[in-house]
Amino acid sequence: MIFLTVGHERSFDRLTQAVDLWCAENPEISVFGQLAQLSDESYIPNNFEWKEFLDPDEFNKKFKSAKLIIAHAGMGSIITALTMAKPILIMARRGHLKETRNDHQVATARHFSRKSSIALAKDEFDFPNILDSVVGDISGHVSEPIGQFAEPALIDAVRSFILQKQTNS
Repeated sequence: MIFLTVGHERSFDRLTQAVDLWCAENPEISVFGQLAQLSDESYIPNNFEWKEFLDPDEFNKKFKSAKLIIAHAGMGSIITALTMAKPILIMARRGHLKETRNDHQVATARHFSRKSSIALAKDEFDFPNILDSVVGDISGHVSEPIGQFAEPALIDAVRSFILQKQTNS
């Protein structure tokens, strides 16, 4: 099963529609989506099961059972996928399309797409080919889970910086 999550704050019609169109072409693949609160103008998918919201237990169950995660470029989705060693395909919300307040997700997506377990679709036109590629090679995108906490090197660097500032004061 592929699990689509767009975060909990607002729907992401561009991504939802891209997934729905892909599902129409690939009906043999099970997809479930958590779409956030939909408005009267929101895109309603026809080719996969979905809910607006999942309670935390239901969300974790879907996330854990998925072979692939599709998500906006939100840190929560990315970090959860990395800690669970799940391959993830991300597409950033765009500020100029009023999907978010600015293009911070574009920078996040570019940065994290350097990891082998994270694929990046630049837009809805790029999405189907990237998804086909990821689905065709899911085993190649799985990696070791990251730790729940910051890397020891980062903690040491922050500690050194703080202690140095205290010494210089």
